Amino acid sequence: MKEIIIPPVAEAPHDQNATDLVENQFKHDPNHPLFARQLQPGQWTDVSTQEFRDDVKTIARALAAVGIKPGDSVAIMSPTRYEWTLIDLAIMYAGAVTVPIYETSSASQIAWIVQDAAVKAVIVEKPEHAQTVETAIQREALPELHGMWIMENGLDDLRSLAQRGPDEEEMERRRSQANLDDVATIVYTSGTTGPPKGCMITHGNLVNLSLNVLHSEMREVLTRQSKTILFIPLAHIFARFISFQTLASGSKVGHTPNVKDLVADLKSFQPDFLLAVPRVFEKVYNSALLSAQEGGKGNIFERGAETAVEYSKAKEAGHIGMGLRLKHWVFDKLLYSKIRAAMGGHVKDAISGGGPLGAYLSHFFRGVGVNIKEGYGLTETTAPVTVNRPGKTRVGTVGLPAPGCGIRIADDGEILATGVCVFKGYHNLPDKTAEELVDGWLYTGDIGYLDDDGYLTITGRKKEILVTASGKNVAPAQLEDQIRADGLISQVMVIGDNQKFVAAIVTLDEETAPAWLKQRHLDPNMSMTEMATHPAVLQHVQGLIDKANDSVSRAESIREFRIADRDFTIEGGHMTPSMKIRRETILRDYSELIDDIYQPASK
Repeated sequence: MKEIIIPPVAEAPHDQNATDLVENQFKHDPNHPLFARQLQPGQWTDVSTQEFRDDVKTIARALAAVGIKPGDSVAIMSPTRYEWTLIDLAIMYAGAVTVPIYETSSASQIAWIVQDAAVKAVIVEKPEHAQTVETAIQREALPELHGMWIMENGLDDLRSLAQRGPDEEEMERRRSQANLDDVATIVYTSGTTGPPKGCMITHGNLVNLSLNVLHSEMREVLTRQSKTILFIPLAHIFARFISFQTLASGSKVGHTPNVKDLVADLKSFQPDFLLAVPRVFEKVYNSALLSAQEGGKGNIFERGAETAVEYSKAKEAGHIGMGLRLKHWVFDKLLYSKIRAAMGGHVKDAISGGGPLGAYLSHFFRGVGVNIKEGYGLTETTAPVTVNRPGKTRVGTVGLPAPGCGIRIADDGEILATGVCVFKGYHNLPDKTAEELVDGWLYTGDIGYLDDDGYLTITGRKKEILVTASGKNVAPAQLEDQIRADGLISQVMVIGDNQKFVAAIVTLDEETAPAWLKQRHLDPNMSMTEMATHPAVLQHVQGLIDKANDSVSRAESIREFRIADRDFTIEGGHMTPSMKIRRETILRDYSELIDDIYQPASK
């Protein structure tokens, strides 16, 4: 059994809570811009600490006026936007507990969360969300809410209630009542299997983890002068933690509610650092490649990509030759500067989580000038338990434990986590908490290993390990990640549990498909159904699978594949909002395709 524990480098007073991050910024400089809002397309208006704090206090008082008491739960159902964080803090200023709900949640999922968390009020983005919540409450005969408000109405109807709320002294008592041990938020897992579990995240988790990360080498990235734009769901713990991290650091935050606007928003906001899931970086790479190929410059891109990777590896080794420096300089003018421009032109650092990025893309982006730092964590660890950071980055790993956190590898390879990041437990599930949280160590369900320097590498998900009929253990992620990195591919699911061989279900990316087809002098308007059986597509996917198979033994290699005529989607229930595939749902809904692979059984 191998372990590494990094001592904490910062600790908040026990009687403080997450709202003190705002209070501390206010005391330091009330005029410092904590946020920027896009009130007009392409034009960002700063929101000072004082403006944000004043509005938070107004909404907190309004919530108290409608009967929200300390310890009550209030839900937010909305995509990522400025008002999300505004209301999140207002709930905490009222002494209440925030319960995020994904805007894509179904009525049954909403009903489960509202009932399990005993939600007293809900703030949603638009009328359609309100209707879904009302349907959920009526269908399950749940108690009526104290109120429901819609962000698109500007929240003025909620603010107007503040005048009926408690006085300032009582509101300050409510704000400061919680300490680090108290629950700040109940974040429901997206539930790849079974109903979502409510993870009780404490004020101490949010505050002490933020402070320890801020006092590590990450302070070079998280400064009062830096800025970032959030576009991944704030209902997910990854973005949510960063929102508190920036409150601790004073970094300016913008928001993009619709990822379709991301490219334009990056150019106008010009962030210094980003956080995203690997699929975003894959799409940046693939879009640049396809654009170069369309312009007849595919060879230049490929040579530039090779140079970027070579440069990054040389930099990691500590020696960059003069010839490589010259090639890198040339490609920086021809290619790399354009890729950075597509990300806003100022991004120097990025944090990637939620799945493996892959060594090739990590080296590529570092060679381009964007240092992507992979990290690892769960909802149960308040997001990051390990992270690569400036001066302590090892490509292919998810880094060292954050200060105040630790990692242990069990005898069977399971990763255990401990420290300031680990949650209080599962809401209303004491038996499940006792099963997965033992003596301060969380059994994560992931498998991996620590190298001699303490860097963690993830090799798979314990529950997702496939066991073939011959007894061979197969980790799907190792194959899936390599195939999915291609520009034409959207998703991949490796199958083969209790079967004679390993196979895969592949889906295509509808956004990149037309350009891919056009380059091969094929009909760019070809449907997904036609592409699923087209010889050129089949040949291309087979090539990707052959290359991925080179990284595993023959017993683990993919022997057959089928291309689905429709993608895995969140709306279809095949993906979680954090873009993880729901294997059981896919196995059920694509059973005919899977049967076609394994019948006849003599294959």
